[in-house]
Parts: sequence; C-alpha cells; structure tokens
Amino acid sequence: MTPLKGGGQRHHKVLIVGGGSGGLTVASQLLRARPELDVAILEPSSVHEYQSGWILAGAGLLPYGETHRPESAVIPAGAVWIQDRATAFEPEAHRVITAAGESISYDVLVVAMGLQLNWSAIKGLPEGLGYHGIVSNYSHAHIATNWETIRGFQGGTALFTHPATPIKCGGAPQKVMYLADDIFQATSGVGVNTHVIFCSALAQLYPVKAYNATVERVAARRGIETRLLRNLIEVRPEEQVAVFDVRQEGRDPFQEEIRFDLLHVVPAMAAPDVVAQSPLAIEGPGGWVEVNKDTCQHKRFADVFALGDVSSLPTSKSLAAIRGQAPVLVANLLAQIDGRPLAANYDGYTACPLITSFHSVVMAEFDYDLQPVSSFLVDPTQERWSMFLVETRVFPWVYWHRVLKGRLHESRFLKPFKPLVRALGLAFKQP
Repeated sequence: MTPLKGGGQRHHKVLIVGGGSGGLTVASQLLRARPELDVAILEPSSVHEYQSGWILAGAGLLPYGETHRPESAVIPAGAVWIQDRATAFEPEAHRVITAAGESISYDVLVVAMGLQLNWSAIKGLPEGLGYHGIVSNYSHAHIATNWETIRGFQGGTALFTHPATPIKCGGAPQKVMYLADDIFQATSGVGVNTHVIFCSALAQLYPVKAYNATVERVAARRGIETRLLRNLIEVRPEEQVAVFDVRQEGRDPFQEEIRFDLLHVVPAMAAPDVVAQSPLAIEGPGGWVEVNKDTCQHKRFADVFALGDVSSLPTSKSLAAIRGQAPVLVANLLAQIDGRPLAANYDGYTACPLITSFHSVVMAEFDYDLQPVSSFLVDPTQERWSMFLVETRVFPWVYWHRVLKGRLHESRFLKPFKPLVRALGLAFKQP
C-alpha cells in the first residue's frame, strides 16, 4: 500500500493513531465487521516490528528476518495509511494535528501509540548503553550487542534490572536473565564463574501470586540473588557501578551501589509525550490515555477509545492483552457509531510467555483479579516444554497470519473440548 502524505485537512470516520499491534488489530477487526467503513491509520514507521520476537531472535530461537516486515505489507486492505506522526490531540475539536501540518478530523478516534522508553531517566545510561558491559534487549539498535555481550561474558557479576514504571512485556527482564544464565552455565565448565543478581523496583518477582511462586523457585534453583524494591537511577559506565534507589517499608529511602561486569537495563517507560501532554491523559505518572477499564472508551471524550500499552487499562501491557481488548473496543466503537449502548466488557485478560530456559516456558495468563486462567486447558503455573514450542514456533506465525489479520484468540478453538478435559480430570482448576 502506498501511504498518503502531505498537509491540508481531511476527515475519516475512524482514525487510528498508531500502526503497531493494537492499531492494526483494531483496523483489521473493524474492516472484517464492516468492509465499507472509512478507516485511516496514522503511522510514521515504514517497518513494522514483531517486538515479542526480539528476545527470541537475539537468543537464536527465531530468524531475525521473522521479526519485521514493511508497514505497507501489514496495513489491512480497505484502510488508508497516512505515513505521518501525531503532534497534537485536540479532542474538543475532534481532530489530530500531524507533523506535516495536516489536520485530521474524525467521528471516532482510537489511540494505539504504544509507549516510549525513557532512557535518559537513568543518569549516565544514554551515553553508556552498548559500552562497559551495559546492554539492553529493549533497545532495537542494541539487540545484537546485548546477546554478543552475554555470549562472550567472561564471568563476574551479571546484574539485571526491572524499573518502577509499567513496562511492555513485564516478564521480559526475567526472560533475558534466565536465557543468559543458561548461556553462563553452559560455559561455566571452562572457567566462567558468574554471580547473577536481579534488582527489581517491584515488591515481588511477578505480580500474580501463583506465578510469583513459580519464578521464585526458578530463581532459587538457578542460584540467582534477588533484591527487590530497588529502582535503578544512575549508571557510572567507566566504573561499572549501578546506583539504586531503595525504598523499604519501615526505613528511610537510601541508595545502594552495586558493581557489575554485565548490566542488562530495562528503562523507565511512559506514554508518548504527545499523549501525556494532551487532554486525553490521565492525571498522575505515566500520562496514559484515560479509559474505562471495562469498555476501552475514554472517560471524558465519548468518541475516543484506546487500547494496548498507551492506555490506562490496569493490566499488564502485552500483546496478549491487546488480543483481549481489541474485540471489546471494536464492538463498543461500532455501538458508539450506531448510537447503541456499549455492551462489551474487557475482563483484564493478559498473558506473558515467561521463558525460564532454552526448553521451558510458563504461559502466565491472568485477569483483572490477578487469577490464573488457561487458554490451553492445563495448569499455567508450570514450566512446560510444550509452551516453549508454542512461544518459539507457533506464536510468531500466529502474529503475522492471525493477530494482524484481525482473527480472534485461538483459545476459542479449545473451548469445545473443556467438558471432555474436565471429565477426564485433566483441566486446570482455577482458584
């Protein structure tokens, strides 16, 4: 598809800002429901990234070529692609202003811009990233360096971090660490002795109790030292020192310095500035688009919806969450256009395939109540080779051929088998 460019004014029935996973999924589902609907996608990038594949590709579990495609190849048929970026939201006037100076008005707006990575929030990190053992799988430009550094590590202290802010794919900091530890252990017989430390700003390793118990066992089995309630605030690259802000109940805040030989950093994240500085943003940190947690509709602007990482939806920010949110948003958006009540409700479903080794995955699925759910009719709290195959072999194909095409979640194919599985006593019993 050839994108439309240029200044001026235009109007679209539905304007989607963001051509990533959320925006494309919504566009595809809208056009499946109503092929004649006027849908435009505002997206500046010429390349679409399958970000969930970055860890897999870096670790050698997926060909790198399978992590990206031209944006033009994934824009759904029937949608208009405007290759530009939003520079201002004016919801009172029902319009978006672009970098090219164009004013785009809409009947309904969908915000699906993802989030931004705030590298500069950590003093010394922007200039140190890629040097002195400082790496990150969250930087697309440094993925190769990240895994080259891990594979070439000669021993010492390997430090992995998790920030205080919400992040995309909350389990990714641990995924990188467990795969790295497998690599370290494979080379331990040739004199590479490594002390792995995981410093997280959170109060536990994983926000869901059932899965937290699992990853605590994984970390203990591996001999990984975990230090919680520690937020990385500074890096001194040449000294190879990381500085953490430590906030523990019953104690005054203090700073802790840890010397490292390898440091994997996950930066602070927030909504893009153009969103955070707009009337769409929720008050408080993050700047997320303020939406109703059940309907995905904006709380103050009825013609605005949002999903995915940029939204205030109180669940883990993941691709799986988008798959739960998109059908709800689409149903409610069409109801809004038709003047009908918004009847669809999002239950908070999200998931994170927690890679715990080069042969195991915990398929962590849960809802708003932080209760485990299972699309696969098995106990999701267990490490499984079968889920490793799903994550590394099945999900990449599903992403390109089903997610971006607007197909619904595959779990519905397994639902007819639930009575049989339960009758055999094999089904996972939710608490």
